[in-house]
Amino acid sequence: MKITDLTVTMFEWNDIPKIQYGPQNVRISGAAKLGLVTVSTDEGLQGHSFLGSAMRGADLDAGSLIAVLKPEIIGQDALNREALFKRLSRRHRSTSLRAIGAVDVALWDLAGKAAGLPLYKLMGGYRDSVPAYASSPALYVPEAYSDQAIAVREAGYKAYKIHPPTQWETDIRVCTAVRDAVGSDYKLMLDSTWSYRYDEALRVGKAIEELDYYWYEDPLAEDDIYGYVKLKQQLSIPLMATEWSPGGFHAYAPWIMASATDYLRGDVAVKGGLTGCLKAAHLADGFRLNFEIHHGGNSLNNVANIHLMCAVPNSEFFEVLLPDAAQKYGIIDDLQVGADGMVAAPQKPGLGVEIDFAQIEKTRIAVLS
Repeated sequence: MKITDLTVTMFEWNDIPKIQYGPQNVRISGAAKLGLVTVSTDEGLQGHSFLGSAMRGADLDAGSLIAVLKPEIIGQDALNREALFKRLSRRHRSTSLRAIGAVDVALWDLAGKAAGLPLYKLMGGYRDSVPAYASSPALYVPEAYSDQAIAVREAGYKAYKIHPPTQWETDIRVCTAVRDAVGSDYKLMLDSTWSYRYDEALRVGKAIEELDYYWYEDPLAEDDIYGYVKLKQQLSIPLMATEWSPGGFHAYAPWIMASATDYLRGDVAVKGGLTGCLKAAHLADGFRLNFEIHHGGNSLNNVANIHLMCAVPNSEFFEVLLPDAAQKYGIIDDLQVGADGMVAAPQKPGLGVEIDFAQIEKTRIAVLS
């Protein structure tokens, strides 16, 4: 089955509410550009993925995807995903991991359709659903976090993660207020979005240890392996880094060898697609670590993420950024958190969801080919 074409249909994601998840992230509002990536074959099968997110429009990556990555796959066997991943990855200096990841996800979608299998079964098949946690926006006052934590617990979510104001003393007050609000038996996490100096990170870490938080995510800069080693030696709460650590799959190795993190972290957008993430999950499993999956930035990436999680044993929680509805666009019957707090993998072949082609056509900007 030979690849005959690769296109990116640019379309507009409208009505995004004003949200921010920390000072290191851009404030989201209004509209963003997404791209529908389509890989076509000589047997009539197509694979799809989405490129872009509310925080990073597809226009920043689509041009290099077509100019740099398309020539690498045209005429190649669509089912040789490992060979194609190597071909795509060697061009990373001229494009982005997001672009590589979008092509890779589309190739997996195509392969699942060809095999007649949902992707989680094609990748290995470990389970068919996973527990979800709610991930807050930056709310800035303790009471707002407490109210939200109570609401998501009552909605069935298995845990709640705080994106705090990122002022370390205020953050401790937020974490204390939320623990007081939800009680001692509900899982809480803190994601400080790379915002502390070492001394501040240590003080916050000691505080949330006492509050029995489940993990402590990204307190230091994303490339500060030295700082994470020191911090890990001083704390008993599990540390989570590597979500935005530079590089793809191979760049996890120094973090493992330095014992700088208790988890690996990534998603199909920022770590080069399903192939890169599957490699990372197996690498982590070799060291008895979890590979926890970050929100994918768009609806179809999150579908890819849930398939990945259901294919491996060492990923615990599916991240749902709040407000949930604001993160969904472009597919019909998007993923939902059940009353039991679980998210189920789609069961149809490939990614297994129906793309809203009518909505994409309505908001189409251009087709790149």
